[in-house]
Order: sequence, then structure tokens, then C-alpha cells
Amino acid sequence: MAEYFSENGTVIPITILSAGPVTITRIFEKSKDGYNSVQVGYGTQKKPARPDDSGHSGGERRVHKLYKTVKEFRLKPADKVEAKEGDVIDVSIFVPGDKVTVTSVSKGKGFQGVVKRHGFHGGPRTHGQKHSEREPGSIGGGLRTHVPKGTRMAGRMGSDRITQKNLQIVFIDKENNLMLVKGAIAGRRGTLVEVINR
Repeated sequence: MAEYFSENGTVIPITILSAGPVTITRIFEKSKDGYNSVQVGYGTQKKPARPDDSGHSGGERRVHKLYKTVKEFRLKPADKVEAKEGDVIDVSIFVPGDKVTVTSVSKGKGFQGVVKRHGFHGGPRTHGQKHSEREPGSIGGGLRTHVPKGTRMAGRMGSDRITQKNLQIVFIDKENNLMLVKGAIAGRRGTLVEVINR
């Protein structure tokens, strides 16, 4: 995160996003493909593409460039697409003050115990305590000898798909395709995010 000073001197906590440019690689129509959607590509491949990737965004009617990330966005049946394949979408479609929905993947923490994962307090630290300070304790009753579904236990933590709504755009840098969004966004630096203007 970073700080942004508004015109009246107010400090606003922000997250800087590199927003595009993305290229429309394909447009799916219900009459031809059975559903409506727009496929966009972002970033360039550092390594040569595999042979089975050549037909994905190649061909005579396709964009002859392979992208690092290709994402498809479904459209409603009533939505009409005015753009065409090969058009570039950049940060200029957003305006400061817009409320956007941002989806990203949170940081992965690996296998964690119940104290860190769920906030358990653990056992007492004194009075005969030996090695169960961070243990979960009982996970079921004795009358019905089973573990109830949904019992919070240790396990993989993080790497979840997080969606945050109504985040405000503070500033737009069209020259560098940067977007300053108010607040924190889940994920590490370099995480791929989806920004949707509702």
C-alpha cells in the first residue's frame, strides 16, 4: 500500500494497480458459440509458446500474439459488444470517483494450526501444561463418537479468491496505465487482479 495526498491535504491509503492494456482476443456470440462472452489477453509470454497454444490466439481471424494471461468474461444475453477483436482496452475507461469491484487471490500461508488459522486461544500456559498450548482441544463428543461437519481444524490457509466491492478510484495515470484505488487489496505484489466497473 501507499499514501496519496488529496488537494485539501487529506492522506488517503491507496493500492497502486497496473491496469492494462488488455487486448480483445476473441468475441463469443450466442448464435455461433452458444453463449456471449469477451476474451481478453494481458501480458506477453517470456518463453516460446507450446505447439498446442498456437491455435488458441493464432489463425487468420485471430490476433497473432500469445499472451501471458487469457481471461474470459461472460456477458448477459441482452448485452451487446460494440468492440471488435484486436481492440485495446486501457485505463482510460475508468474515471476518478468510480466505484469498482476488485477480485484477487489472497496470500498463501501454507499449512497452519488452529491458533493462526482460526484465532483459537489454545490451552493454559501453566498448571501442569506440557505440550498442548496450541492444540485445538476437543473435536467431538463422547456420546456420538463422530466429528461434526464444519469443525474448525488445522489446514491450508490463504490462497483464497477474494472479492472486494465498492472500492473507490482515487487517481488515474493514463500515460503509465496506473490506477490508484482507495484501501487494501488482497494478494501479494504482482498478483493478477480483476477490476470491474459496476
